[in-house]
Amino acid sequence: MGENRDYITHPDEKGSINISEEVISAIAAGAVLETEGVAALSSGRDLTELLTKKTLGRGVRITVEGESVKVDVWITVRLGFSVHKVGHRVQESVASSIESATGFSVTEVNVHIVGVALGKK
Repeated sequence: MGENRDYITHPDEKGSINISEEVISAIAAGAVLETEGVAALSSGRDLTELLTKKTLGRGVRITVEGESVKVDVWITVRLGFSVHKVGHRVQESVASSIESATGFSVTEVNVHIVGVALGKK
């Protein structure tokens, strides 16, 4: 299945469950984009990292610590929405989506606001 760093492994009495970090990143991205006031996921990372990583979770970084997950997301907020409120809703949505879909604990969701979108969707 590859190296353990690409998967979160949850031991079970009948074996183990391995969930790819890319799957968790996709769950987080979907939760972010469904949050009211979010215009887009944005990349807050440097060009070197973007060129060496797969773009499936662009704007999302997952860090695995044991059986828990730390998430960083970079977003653009729509003009007219409270940046603070949108950020808080993103935190709740991402944590809830990952925990309900995977059963793993989300210890942090760090939201990085990188811009404000002036146009309509």
